[in-house]
Amino acid sequence: MRKFIERHTFWAIVILLLAGIFLWMIFAVWPDWMVSALGRKKTFVNTFLNGLTLAGLYFLVASGFTLVFGLMRNVNLAHGSMYLLGAYIGYEAAEASGNWFVGLGVAFIAIAVTGILLQVLVFRRMEGDDLRQTLVTIGVSIVAADLMLAVWSGTTYQFAPPEWLFGAAELPIISTIRSSGQEVFIKYPVYRLAVLGVAIAVGIALWLFLNRTRIGMMIRAGVNDRDMLAASGVNVQLVFALVFAIGAGLAGFAGVIGGTALSIAPGEDIRYLLASLVVVIVGGMGSVPGAAIGALLIGLAEQFGLAYFPTYGVVLTFLIMVVVLAVRPQGIMGNS
Repeated sequence: MRKFIERHTFWAIVILLLAGIFLWMIFAVWPDWMVSALGRKKTFVNTFLNGLTLAGLYFLVASGFTLVFGLMRNVNLAHGSMYLLGAYIGYEAAEASGNWFVGLGVAFIAIAVTGILLQVLVFRRMEGDDLRQTLVTIGVSIVAADLMLAVWSGTTYQFAPPEWLFGAAELPIISTIRSSGQEVFIKYPVYRLAVLGVAIAVGIALWLFLNRTRIGMMIRAGVNDRDMLAASGVNVQLVFALVFAIGAGLAGFAGVIGGTALSIAPGEDIRYLLASLVVVIVGGMGSVPGAAIGALLIGLAEQFGLAYFPTYGVVLTFLIMVVVLAVRPQGIMGNS
């Protein structure tokens, strides 16, 4: 951060100024002219919070994808299918046990095992062949989608979160002031705030794992020069299988989180695969902070687009990707 400020002082000042204006818009009482221009403050703040929590969900899915695609350079276009399969398996486990956390754990473990099998049976045989990886994983995703449709049909499912995550929390953000002088505060669903908290915790844990642990150093060394790492006595294939397991497990984990916040239905695999691709491309290949920034931009753009530009809302996501690629082809946090 300090290096960025020293190199790009002007842009640092612009970003700081915009952040200050945005915080004022969130916490201040809006004057009448602003209400006339942007509508109710409650709508604006709820849209912002929806964008934040959606960004958290996108990050949970994309964090696994950035490990496999961005860091290991394995083109796994079946990642969205892993998300949806994890959601279905987690739903069945939660319903059978009556415990939401059991569904969360079972989904993570089941999809992690699936990821190991995919790495051993597919990617290990096609290392460095991006085109074959792309075609095979597209085929896997199509077959998986049909199998899931056959087993779970086209019915929409939704988890019931734990009771202590039900309800809404009152936030220290004033929505409006009544004629009596009473302040009305904004309320927001507790579960969505929990999703954001989980995403932050997972992001910090992943960054520490990759940058502050011995295994993380092995992973980064294996990506850069696997022959040298193997020569030092490290089982490279075992390390890569571990990375794939973590990446796939996070997709299954996100399936339960997303299925509780939104829903589980056919087609969600494609939606989250595309979101993961855009997040990784915008944020930078193999960068966990980049994936977080990319998810934040995409989540906010999607929600503000739906709220204020419903006709062109979808375009905003791809406009961000085009601008980033034009200005910085390696992504915001990608290596040059």
